[in-house]
Amino acid sequence: MTNDMAMQLEGYGMTTAQILYRMPDHQQFLQTYIWQHYDLAPDFPEMKRFLKFWQEKLDGPLHSVRYVHRRLISASEYRALKGEFIIH
Repeated sequence: MTNDMAMQLEGYGMTTAQILYRMPDHQQFLQTYIWQHYDLAPDFPEMKRFLKFWQEKLDGPLHSVRYVHRRLISASEYRALKGEFIIH
């Protein structure tokens, strides 16, 4: 099983964030950055870690963050298989 699939089964979903930040040399201009990662709602530890890194290490100050989250596998869509057929 892949790492992505294991994370989805543990409850992780795809989080996409649109980050608007001010350009370091021209504060009146806004630039867009799109960030996407598997994360856990509603606390979003991965996104918070990334935004903390941004504020500590990068020069462009944050203006705003908009995000969406979607679980790709829900409990109703997952079912365990009890057998397997191999077709030659």
